[in-house]
This record gives sequence, structure tokens and C-alpha cells, in this order.
Amino acid sequence: MATAKKATAKAPAAAKKAPAANSGFMKPLTPSPQLAAIIGSKPMPRTEVTKKVWEYIKAHKLQDAANKRNINADAKLKEIFKKPQVSMFEMTKLISGHLS
Repeated sequence: MATAKKATAKAPAAAKKAPAANSGFMKPLTPSPQLAAIIGSKPMPRTEVTKKVWEYIKAHKLQDAANKRNINADAKLKEIFKKPQVSMFEMTKLISGHLS
């Protein structure tokens, strides 16, 4: 009988539907005009925005040579970052302010 209770206890847990994985990251967001100058104006998920910004950083060789965790801003990135250099951890926070 004890095994029957355990089996019933597990049944409702198995019946629960799992939430959509990373639904917040996959929601398309519209970039600000400053960010659109770098990644385009088409709405896209946060993950894609970050990927496109990194493509821009690497294409323009904006990673700091001494410390690869820092990004040196060019004119376009300076409009988003508001300072000449940011860490890659700071970057995602600053970019999120340019998404709606």
C-alpha cells in the first residue's frame, strides 16, 4: 500500500506542464534608434541582440587588447554605453535599456 501512495504522489507532478524554456529571452524586442544603427531595426530576442552586438564588436576590433572582458566604444557604441569603455557584464545591462 505504501508504494501505491508514492505512485499517486508522483502522478500530479508528472502531469504538470513544463513552462516554456527561456520565454523572456525569446520574446522579440524593438531596439532603440541608437541600437538599431548597430544591429538593425527589426524586432529580435535578447539572445539575438547580444549575438549581433558581439559580431559588431569583433568586426570592428573593439575588445580591449589588454583585458578582453572590456569593450572600447566607438562613436556608435558610445551613444549606448555613455562612456568610452565598459565590461562585457555591464554591456548587457546597458543594452537592455535600449530594448522595448
